[in-house]
Amino acid sequence: MKPLRLTPPCKDYIWGGTRLREEYGKVSDKEKIAESWELSCHPDGTSVIAEGEFAGMKLTEYLAQAGDAVLGLHAQRFSAFPVLIKLIDAKDNLSVQVHPDNAYAQRVEGEFGKTEMWYIVDCDEGASLIYGFRDEISEEEFRERIEHNTLLDVVNTVPVKKGDVFFIEAGTLHAIGKGILIAEIQQNSNTTYRVYDYGRVGADGKPRELHIDKAIDVTERRPAPPYQIPAPVVTDGCTATQLAACEYFTVKRLEIAGSAQMNADETSFHHLLCLNGDLTVAYHGEEMAISKGGSILIPAALGAYSINGTGTALLTTI
Repeated sequence: MKPLRLTPPCKDYIWGGTRLREEYGKVSDKEKIAESWELSCHPDGTSVIAEGEFAGMKLTEYLAQAGDAVLGLHAQRFSAFPVLIKLIDAKDNLSVQVHPDNAYAQRVEGEFGKTEMWYIVDCDEGASLIYGFRDEISEEEFRERIEHNTLLDVVNTVPVKKGDVFFIEAGTLHAIGKGILIAEIQQNSNTTYRVYDYGRVGADGKPRELHIDKAIDVTERRPAPPYQIPAPVVTDGCTATQLAACEYFTVKRLEIAGSAQMNADETSFHHLLCLNGDLTVAYHGEEMAISKGGSILIPAALGAYSINGTGTALLTTI
C-alpha cells in the first residue's frame, strides 16, 4: 500500500467565499467554496483518490476493497470511518449552532455525534467567533433568548488570531465568525442544530431552518471549559505541537524546516493536510510532493517515512 493523494468534495453554503479556490487550489463549478472535505467517507460527500492505480475511485470504495488494515487497529473500535477533516472559508458569519453527542445523535439522527477541533489557519484583523456562554443560563432563558433574538447578548465572543486552537466538545454552542479560515477535524458527522442565523434566507427565499427543540435538548448552557495545548516538541528539522488528543482523533501541527522523521505503524493511518509551503513525503524509496491545500492519506503500517522541505502541515491520527 502507498500514500494516497485525495481530492475533496466541495460545499457552497451561503456564507462561503472564494479563498479555497484562489489560494488553496480547490476545484468546483460552484461560485462559492465554503468547505472542502479533505478526508471524508461521509454519504454527503466522499473524498476521491486523485492519481495512481486507483485514480478516480471514491475513498469509501478503496477502503472496502483494501480492508481494515489501511486504517489501523484504533479505527476498528468505530462502526464507521471515524473522522471528517475540512477546510472552511467563512466569508460571512456561520449560524450559531450546536452538535449532539453520540448517544443523542445515534438515537435521533442515526449517525455519530460531533466533537470537533478548530485550527485558525488565517483570519482578518478583528475577527472573532462564538465559543459557549459568558455565564451559565437556565433552559428557560435559553429558549426565551432564541425566540426573542437576544441570544447574542449572552454568548462568549472570542477574538482570534492565526494559529489559535479551539476544542469544541459535543454540546458546546459555537459559531465561526466572518473573515476566518479554519481547518476542522471532527467526528464523521454532518448533524448540526441551528439556533440563530442572523435572519438569513436560503436559495429558496425562505428563512433557513432552525432546530430549537433539539438544540435545547443537547446544549451545555454554561461557559466552555478552558483549553490549553502542551509545549511543542522541537527536533532537528521539525517543531511538533499537539493541538488535540481525544478518543476520536489526535492532531499535531508540524512546522517543518528540513526533515521530519515519521512512522505510520499498525495502530493508525496518518492524514497530512498542508497549510503552507512545499513539502515532500518520502517513503520506501519513493516520493510524493504536497503543497498548500494538499491532502494525503498514509496507510497504517506503511512504516518509516519522512516529510521534507519547508512548510506547515496538520497530522491527524486515530
